[in-house]
Amino acid sequence: MLHPQPPGIPVGVPSAITQPYWDACREGRLVFQRCDDCGLILERPSTVCGGCIGRSLSWQPSAGRGALYSWTVVWRPQHPTFEVPYAPAIVAMDEGWYHIASVVGCEPDELAPGMPLAVEFHPASAEITLPYYRPVR
Repeated sequence: MLHPQPPGIPVGVPSAITQPYWDACREGRLVFQRCDDCGLILERPSTVCGGCIGRSLSWQPSAGRGALYSWTVVWRPQHPTFEVPYAPAIVAMDEGWYHIASVVGCEPDELAPGMPLAVEFHPASAEITLPYYRPVR
């Protein structure tokens, strides 16, 4: 069964640009960044829109629903604190953006293209809460 990683795995350090994303995750909310000028959803947090070079960007709430787009199952972890198997995935979000996070709550062989998923959050450290996706049955 795929499950969330235990606290203590290596995690990144939020920057001034990404801090709103991590704050939302800690509160159990998923957000994405959108340009207020042209409406483009940014692929990664930024201070400038890649579409119109606008600087008016805002964090938008996501419903946290999407479909499994692509994935892999890891059996040999990059760090000994990771428990295997785990399944990092690309999720096509209902709002039109893509999110990378692991899938939990099913067996690896149950993963299938288009599988409906919903976000849930689990602590990775005292400061970082990670999003995961669980199949919607």
